[in-house]
Amino acid sequence: MTNLERANAYFKNDKYATDVTGITITEVQKHYAKVELELDERHMNAMGAVMGGVYFTLCDFAFAVASNFDSEPVVTLGSHAIFMNKNKGNHLTCEAHCIRDGRHACFYEVNVTDDYGTEIARVRVEGYRILKD
Repeated sequence: MTNLERANAYFKNDKYATDVTGITITEVQKHYAKVELELDERHMNAMGAVMGGVYFTLCDFAFAVASNFDSEPVVTLGSHAIFMNKNKGNHLTCEAHCIRDGRHACFYEVNVTDDYGTEIARVRVEGYRILKD
């Protein structure tokens, strides 16, 4: 089974990210994940722009995949999101990279780009590894 197949099997029950929002995992390895989303009307806010929660869900899911793949379970301790540009197009790509991976704490930078490679959002995530006794 490939890394992608294993990640998809593991995260198949993350129904909000995968079924409700429509995010797909496209690449995964230890401490890294790429997820993607095709936008449609369900992702828009009242002003006709992509809702900030969509970007945040995309980043949160990318972090979850990257930090939990081939690892002890990791949960989010905190996140800081910066929304920098308006999305142009109908496709979002999000990549999560590990900055530091300690015994209990891990730190990730997660970036969202649009169809044109424009950086739309950046999220820094602090995670906590749940070690089994």
